[in-house]
Amino acid sequence: MDSFELNKITGAVLGTLLFVMGVGFLAEAIYHPIEGRGPGYALPEPEIAEAGAPVEAAPEIPLGVLLASASVDRGAAAVRKCQSCHNFGEGEPNKQGPNLYHIVGATKAHMPDFAYSDILQQQKAEGQVWSYENLNTFLTNPKAYAPGTKMNFAGVRTAEERADILAYLQTLSPDPVPFPAAEEAAPAADAAPAAETAPATDVVPAEVTAPAAETAPTTAPEAVTQTPTTTQSDTPVVGTPTDSAPATTTAPATTPAPATTSGQ
Repeated sequence: MDSFELNKITGAVLGTLLFVMGVGFLAEAIYHPIEGRGPGYALPEPEIAEAGAPVEAAPEIPLGVLLASASVDRGAAAVRKCQSCHNFGEGEPNKQGPNLYHIVGATKAHMPDFAYSDILQQQKAEGQVWSYENLNTFLTNPKAYAPGTKMNFAGVRTAEERADILAYLQTLSPDPVPFPAAEEAAPAADAAPAAETAPATDVVPAEVTAPAAETAPTTAPEAVTQTPTTTQSDTPVVGTPTDSAPATTTAPATTPAPATTSGQ
């Protein structure tokens, strides 16, 4: 290779590098970010909820009440999720889990030909049985009820579905165990005391009749006896001058009798 060919290759490489650098400078000039325009859109700050009073959990419904309204048909449909590991018919073989026929009321780890977990073997030694309460607690969270169990099942979360499953398991026995008695619902909150009856308004006494005003007697005063207003003078004496007619003498007015006061 002569020097001329080498120079052409070197020139091509340098030209390519210059072209790439020029394109980079041009792109940076066009798309250079503009700074100093202040914030774009101010996002609202998240509101911090004030801590309120703790929410009271809903009261738990007693198991007896749930079983009283449980459905065997719904329970048969619910246990389909368990059929991959358990059989439910009498005399059927064990699967990954033991046969569950006649499980209600049976002693824990009741199948002699199944390798139970150590915790269930221990509970069997303690004389524990699969009562409705124990089955309900186990179905809620198997690993919490029996730590170390081989059963890989998260549990049945709703109390109603667990009651339906227990109702179905009750039928898998020649001598079904009766449900526990349904406990009475918690008494309702004490009723507010009845409002105190306002004291009876004092009976207004009968209107007292004011004593009748003393009325003056309507009897007219006794007639006043008029006395003659003129008196006959004696025979005038001759020669004696007579004055005008003698003055009339009026009898004194009689005083009326005092008014009588009527009795009250």
